[in-house]
Amino acid sequence: MKQQQVVILGGGSAGWMTAAMLSKTLGPALDLTLVESEAIGTVGVGEASIPPLALFNQALGIDEQAFMAATQGSFKLGIRFEGWGQPGERYLHAFGPIGKDLGLTPFYHYWLRSQSQSGQPLDPTTLWRYSLNSQAAEANKFARLDRVPGTPLGGLVHAYHFDASLYAQYLRRYSEQRGVRRVEGKVERVHLHPVSGDIQALQLADGRRIEGQLFIDCSGLGARLIDGALNTGFDDWSHWLPCDRAWAVPTQNTGPLRPYTRAIAHEAGWQWQIPLQHRSGNGLVFASRYLEEDAAKALLLENLEGTPLAEPRLIRFRVGRRRQQWQRNCIAIGLSSGFLEPLESTSIHLIQSAIMRLVKLFPAQGGDAQALRDEFNRQSQVEFEQIRDFIILHYHLNRRGDAPLWQHCRTMALPDSLAHKLALFQQSGRLVRQQEELFTETAWQQVMLGQGWLPESHSPLAQNLSEAQLEEFLANYRTLVDHAVTQLPTHGDYLAQYCPASKSNTEVPA
Repeated sequence: MKQQQVVILGGGSAGWMTAAMLSKTLGPALDLTLVESEAIGTVGVGEASIPPLALFNQALGIDEQAFMAATQGSFKLGIRFEGWGQPGERYLHAFGPIGKDLGLTPFYHYWLRSQSQSGQPLDPTTLWRYSLNSQAAEANKFARLDRVPGTPLGGLVHAYHFDASLYAQYLRRYSEQRGVRRVEGKVERVHLHPVSGDIQALQLADGRRIEGQLFIDCSGLGARLIDGALNTGFDDWSHWLPCDRAWAVPTQNTGPLRPYTRAIAHEAGWQWQIPLQHRSGNGLVFASRYLEEDAAKALLLENLEGTPLAEPRLIRFRVGRRRQQWQRNCIAIGLSSGFLEPLESTSIHLIQSAIMRLVKLFPAQGGDAQALRDEFNRQSQVEFEQIRDFIILHYHLNRRGDAPLWQHCRTMALPDSLAHKLALFQQSGRLVRQQEELFTETAWQQVMLGQGWLPESHSPLAQNLSEAQLEEFLANYRTLVDHAVTQLPTHGDYLAQYCPASKSNTEVPA
């Protein structure tokens, strides 16, 4: 059977992750070509992930130690939010479970009941005493730990900090070994079929013509195919998420390597810090209507921990999503499909989930793909909107005073889906996770409590223990967490032993 011609426009993380997974899962059926130009840079700020990336790498057969050594990676146990409630406050959105559920009763409601019985105002900070990830992160400790020693309890749940450019280079070698053809060149014109409107070919600046049956747009914020050629339309969400600029700069490392990302609120935006083995990634996301670009650049440089290793780079963006992520014979993956600021490290994940969605719904050659397109677009829309709501949550629950950005976010009308979640939690402490929703109830709880959105009651199911049994249960769990953390090495020591950064990152799995 003749191979289906698939053309990927754009390299970077999106392009080479797509090429790697398609060549791994559908390789014999596809003739894969990736077109990229070294003259066109990538955004390249996606240096922090969430836990599902480990599954993506495993599906490719990539060894974790090799991946981390090649990408100068470090481990990530969560994201610490600083100043998002009131200035000076902080909390951790930690990965993994908090406490242990008993039967049908979530642990969280036992904790709430204990708080209500104390006779004191609810103290949200005590919840994190029952998070192994949180306690290890605050102690700057880490090791691969599947179980709490001597118990059936789950261990540490981790993600990664890594150099996204090195990851793309690693996956390029992986893909080329599996038959992906890379073409260097800049697209000058996109040829459309005069009747169907499908994309027929990409014409490069030197006159070469790259033909295909299916085109994957990984061209970044420019969205050369899905928007430039097909005009698919865009849902603008800047009324909910007003930030539209970011300055990014790498710095030298200072102090111990933290096993978490930092997200530090400022007057008109927030600053990220991402520790890698060879440097730290830094940036300031801000709203240009409230802070001029030069002032934002100065603010970032004033708040760096280490010496800058390059000039800050400005990234302009618009928050929102393409109305059709799959339009005609073109699928947008990565920033071409939309942009959600990297507050919860979802940029790489949106690439990953779009790729896996495409693999599951990949069209047969020459067949009618309308139903596949509709389902792909439905799932994409739901995912974008759910992540959008989670990011809006952080902004809306701020208590930072009267700075215009934060005041706007506190008082703005919310999407109905988010308003419902907030009301449900406030009245009952309950959260409902929609089918396949990325962020768990535990994630939502941490942001709400961390920023002062407190429930008025707990579930009656939590009454099935006596007061003495409840306090013993909680005390025993705290002891297990504390003991497990004392046994862990420092994050830096573990990295040096487990995955010291490669002098060369040329090795890829066979």
